[in-house]
Amino acid sequence: MPRILFDIETVGKDFGTLDKASQEYLLRYAETEDEKAEVKDRLSFYPLTAEIVTIGMLDPDTMKGHVFFQTTGDPLLPFEEDNILYETGTEKEIIGKFWNVMKSCDKFITFNGRSFDCPFILVRSAVHKLKPSRDLMPNRYNDTHIDLLDQLSFFGASRRKFSLDMWCRTFGIKSPKEDGITGYEVRDLFRNGRFLDIARYCVGDLIATRELLFYWENFIRLAR
Repeated sequence: MPRILFDIETVGKDFGTLDKASQEYLLRYAETEDEKAEVKDRLSFYPLTAEIVTIGMLDPDTMKGHVFFQTTGDPLLPFEEDNILYETGTEKEIIGKFWNVMKSCDKFITFNGRSFDCPFILVRSAVHKLKPSRDLMPNRYNDTHIDLLDQLSFFGASRRKFSLDMWCRTFGIKSPKEDGITGYEVRDLFRNGRFLDIARYCVGDLIATRELLFYWENFIRLAR
């Protein structure tokens, strides 16, 4: 697989399950009840207070891919849907499957992967003592890792960075948010046992990112 596009979905721990020292540290600068609530709502953003519940991977050239996702019940048998192979497992197992696929990948594409997905995967891998099969944080300016958020903000030259949803709306790409699910709702979906809905939402992000890659490659990037 010469190149792969990937995305993750994460779920934060229940704040009450954290030890007292961690709770005090996280709330150190939160003064109001609203600020404390915001801290608790953002636990999904940090690999020290959350875990990966879904990893989606898509070959942008063949449109074939994998989605590895957690369930809290009995694991589902692997099944294929629209050229995507769905497999379940624990967090450790799905990260291990991710690294196995990455072995055969020459280049990879993300949206905000340098700031979020890649560091998150690396830290959660270390938690489970899983060794990476490749470097997810190469030099920012080479083409091994195409982070479309970096590319579309011209490495910080633009004043503001926009979300995947905003870029999709700009270019007329179907956004996965149009189906009524956002990243902020993944926690509640997971707690309600809607694991396959999360996996399919992740696939929607992959397809939208693949379409955004098309615009960047054909109409923004200078041909080499």
